[in-house]
Amino acid sequence: MEATQLNLFSSVLHAYSAQTSGVLDNAALYRNVAVAAGVSEADAAARAPVGKDGDMRNVFERKVRWYQQTLKSAGILEHVAGERGVWQLTRPASKDLNQIEPTVSVLGFSTDLGIAILGSCDSVFAKLDAPITLVVTSPPYPLARARSYGNPTEAQYVDWICKMLEPVVRNLVPGGSICLNVSNDIFMPGSPARSLYRERLVLALHDRLGLHKMDELIWRNPSKAPGPIRYASIDRTQLNVEYEPVYWLTNDPYQVRSNNRRVLQEHTQRHLDLIQQGGEQRDVSFSDGAYRIKPGRFANPTEGRIPRNVLSFGHRCPTQTAYKRAAKERGLPAHGAPMPMKLASFLIEFLTEPGELVVDPFAGSFTTADAAERLGRRWLATECMLEYVCGGATRFVQAPGFYNRLAA
Repeated sequence: MEATQLNLFSSVLHAYSAQTSGVLDNAALYRNVAVAAGVSEADAAARAPVGKDGDMRNVFERKVRWYQQTLKSAGILEHVAGERGVWQLTRPASKDLNQIEPTVSVLGFSTDLGIAILGSCDSVFAKLDAPITLVVTSPPYPLARARSYGNPTEAQYVDWICKMLEPVVRNLVPGGSICLNVSNDIFMPGSPARSLYRERLVLALHDRLGLHKMDELIWRNPSKAPGPIRYASIDRTQLNVEYEPVYWLTNDPYQVRSNNRRVLQEHTQRHLDLIQQGGEQRDVSFSDGAYRIKPGRFANPTEGRIPRNVLSFGHRCPTQTAYKRAAKERGLPAHGAPMPMKLASFLIEFLTEPGELVVDPFAGSFTTADAAERLGRRWLATECMLEYVCGGATRFVQAPGFYNRLAA
């Protein structure tokens, strides 16, 4: 039933998106949706008693109009003035994406642990009064050639990020963390020199929002495509990039809620062998005595190895493949820059306890929300593109308490 509802909702949305003008009358809407959703002619014409009076109504057309009203409440559709039964798109962000009005927010879907809201993060979080333990997010990068979902320019970026995060930071618990994945591949116009926007951003987050830099984690992505093409492959003045930074910030470094015991890794075989033989047998020093190995060192059995701050996760993973497949089956565009599940899961485990609130203001493919759900954390995610919320919902259909407001 859920898949049928998602398909029907997507069909209503795309009936308008398929029109160059974005305008469609209801008679054409019913026909297009029936064909796209695979509704038979008999089912599309079926009538049944409705309401207290039991008036006979077309069930299919009533359902389509319900979705139409849902899109209206989200600020994505509007009635064409002076025309009966004619509606149009209000804010098409691109050929495939429709953006909700900045001041409007509606429930997208929910589970027992979390809520996805179709809305702009600054307006949603400005109204929030809930203690946030962790933010894991990857906002749009300041690319010269914007992706379909758009992005601010490099000149706008620092002010824009601070504006978006300000209401989030106000709700951050003492010692709560923000993990911000941004791009390293932003260059000065026409130059192989990298932009300094990242440095300006970190300073602004400290000076304006009172955030402290705990670390600049390196996300090594073995699946990352070679680039920058012009400077590495054509001009040969740069090296191919294999990493992106993840800034880990907190409002109070003295109360930070991180705990590396939650993310211990398996010992190497060499370390296990050292423990087995009673530790090091050497007595040597390095770096002019700054570091010394004594006999017996590394002999004590421990729960695991403390991770280093270089995190190696490819962005291709089974959960993202399943998400993209489900979105495609429903005629929805999948987000073009998904975060790997293992990266989001590592950060959530390292920086939160079960039951604490994890948020993602730029949900995109809803990886952070999915990871939080699987790890028993409460979550809240916002996304301003309707199609991404519909696609993200496919990741949660088996979660306890799943309810899809956009396909109810």
